[in-house]
Amino acid sequence: MKIGLFSGSFNPIHVGHLVIANTMACNTDLEQVWMVVSPHNPFKKNKSLLHEFDRFDMVRMAIDDNPRLRVSDVEFHLPRPSYTIHTLTYLQEKFPQHTFRLIIGEDNLDQFHNWMNYEKILEYYGLYVYPRPNAVRNAIYEHPNVQFVPAPLLDISATYIRQCIRERKSIKYLVPERVEEMILRKKFFV
Repeated sequence: MKIGLFSGSFNPIHVGHLVIANTMACNTDLEQVWMVVSPHNPFKKNKSLLHEFDRFDMVRMAIDDNPRLRVSDVEFHLPRPSYTIHTLTYLQEKFPQHTFRLIIGEDNLDQFHNWMNYEKILEYYGLYVYPRPNAVRNAIYEHPNVQFVPAPLLDISATYIRQCIRERKSIKYLVPERVEEMILRKKFFV
C-alpha cells in the first residue's frame, strides 16, 4: 500500500488540514493518508501546545468517518524532538510491505534543506507537496521525487483559531463540529 504521511501538531486540527489530507488521499496515487500527530516539532516553540493525547483525540474524531485517513501516534514513542527521517525509517522498518511518501506544504520547501537528512527523505521516500501562498522556489522544486499536487488554498491557521477561542469568538466551520465541542467542553486554549 502507498501511504502518505501528513505530520503536524494539529493544535487544533482544522478544515484546512482535512481538505489537504482528503485531497491527497483521493486525488493522487496514495491509498491512505496517515495523519501523524507530532509531540514536538523541532522548528516550533512548545508553549501553547495541548497535550499530545488531546490533539490525537481531536484528529481521531475529525477523521473517523473517512476510511482513507488514519491518525498515528508513532512519534509519541520515538525520541524527542521528532525528526521526520526517524519517523519514516521507523515506519518503513515496521511496515516493509508499505511505501511511504511525505506530504508537506510548499512553504516548507524553502527550509527543507535544514531538515535532518533531507537528502535521504528525498531519495528514499519523496515528497507530495500541496500549494501554499508566498512559497519561495529553490532547487528542490526540480527534484524528480517531488510531486506537486493541486489542492485548494485555504488560509486557515491553528494560531488564528486559538486566538478566536481566547477572544471568545466563534470557530464554527473552522474545525469539525465534534472537535469544536471537545475544545469548548474541555476549555482548551482559553
